[in-house]
Amino acid sequence: MTVAPSEATKLQEQRKREKQMANNVDVTNANFEQEVLNAEQPVLLKFWAPWCGPCKVMAPVVDEVAAERGDNLKVVSVNVDDAPEIAAEQGVRGVPTVMLFKSGTKVASLVGAQSKTQLTQFIDQNA
Repeated sequence: MTVAPSEATKLQEQRKREKQMANNVDVTNANFEQEVLNAEQPVLLKFWAPWCGPCKVMAPVVDEVAAERGDNLKVVSVNVDDAPEIAAEQGVRGVPTVMLFKSGTKVASLVGAQSKTQLTQFIDQNA
């Protein structure tokens, strides 16, 4: 049995979304230490809010990077409305903000929406 091209495309897109979601974990106060500070690989931490327009623009960029680099980079997200303590502890003053952690230590951060090129350069320079 063959699958029509449109069905095959739909299946590929669904698998891609599932992989992106698997590589982009939601972080809360309860799991921040485990997911970020104790991670064995570098962690890209995205701070966002549902009311933030630039965050919505940047979300697919982060998802794409998560899917592409999932084996070498852990990508996690913090909703600043749900976990304001984490945002305050990390010095977040605006969203979106991305931070890169290595061995439990913050090594770099960027504020504002980033293109995929800018985000990958940031990771490559700091990971």
